[in-house]
Amino acid sequence: MTFKRTDILLPEFSGDSQQMKKWSVVACDQYTSEPEYWNKLQNYVMDSESTLNLIIPEIYLNSPDIDTRTKKANSYMTKYVETGVFKEYKNSYIFVERTLRNGVKRLGIVGSVDLEDYDYSVGSKSKIRATEGTVVSRIPPRLKVRCDALIELPHIMMLIDDEACDIVEYNSTIKDTFEKLYDFDLFDNSGHLTGYRMSEAASDMLDKKLSRLDDIKLFNDKYGVNEESALVFAMGDGNHSLATAKAHYENLKKEIGEENAKNSPARYALCELVNLHDSSLVFEAIHRVVFNCDGKKFLEEFSNEFNVCVDSNEQGQTFRFVFDGKIKKVTVTNPKEYLTIATVQNFLDNYVAEVEGAETDYIHGEEVVKKLCENKANFGIIFDAMDKADLYKSVILDGALPRKTFSMGEACDKRFYTEARKIR
Repeated sequence: MTFKRTDILLPEFSGDSQQMKKWSVVACDQYTSEPEYWNKLQNYVMDSESTLNLIIPEIYLNSPDIDTRTKKANSYMTKYVETGVFKEYKNSYIFVERTLRNGVKRLGIVGSVDLEDYDYSVGSKSKIRATEGTVVSRIPPRLKVRCDALIELPHIMMLIDDEACDIVEYNSTIKDTFEKLYDFDLFDNSGHLTGYRMSEAASDMLDKKLSRLDDIKLFNDKYGVNEESALVFAMGDGNHSLATAKAHYENLKKEIGEENAKNSPARYALCELVNLHDSSLVFEAIHRVVFNCDGKKFLEEFSNEFNVCVDSNEQGQTFRFVFDGKIKKVTVTNPKEYLTIATVQNFLDNYVAEVEGAETDYIHGEEVVKKLCENKANFGIIFDAMDKADLYKSVILDGALPRKTFSMGEACDKRFYTEARKIR
């Protein structure tokens, strides 16, 4: 099994909603430009037992005292384990109901994934695949944190493509038969979190349903392809966190031998499984603004590469081009990739690399793009939001999507660290 039950750690006080509010903190890769958020959180947590003591917010990842922060986090891990802060739930799945700030619920299941079935390299055909390109240079500083860690805390959200909404969602109809483990509000008005230990029968049913997703004939029929291996799990959030876990596991093979590593808990990574078709998951477009670059020349070069129609009703891949106070609808009738954003981004990366001083930024909100492009030295590209139903087909056909293809929720809606697991 690629996704399986595992031994999950929760604090002994998981039934105390006030203590749990201090225990559970947002994913470390959020609020990276807002130190005031992390200062506010620290002032709220004070000396309480908290996952804040077990992680390193990425805003501090390149700070001069990173080694001290890492040692401190590792020492807290040991302290919490040795002093009995944790209770371990053996061979378990946890069904999670996350109420977002807007009141919508997101459903998930916490378990572990086998890193033997994950490969983040370009062209990967593994059962678990990255949906966006993995920036390998982002792994070493994260690896430094993980290599001596006693436990892991996941902000990884992994997706399955279940249009029938019967695999994860089914558990909400039988949750009253599960053991409730926690039920509390999250810090800074970030919603609410409730977790249940799934029953043996429900866990067996989940395993059976997930195994069908790995049926290669059903997979090929569903997507109209002829692949030799199925894409079962697609990364939603935390791709670089999972890539770091994979890198650590591969290093371990070299250190202690492949067979010993395969029997190590570091072979697996804790994560939350979420259905791509969960009603809470909304894919929002991320636009581009290119600074210090001639928009007119760019569009000319782009038109030389592709068959392009401007402000027409031709069928094809379309985007809006913002330059010199004008917005033009651009249609590509002979695209090279499955998604518009992939067609454009691949050309854009190569083009910008050749223009001295040019820089690309990734922008949420069309009005911000228009404002920035009032400066004639800049131009913008506005994309329509990606249809999340296209995610799997695109990754199957084109591989990992270009970086910043879509956004999946605001910072306050990201996963909060709650569960943990021993990795050595």
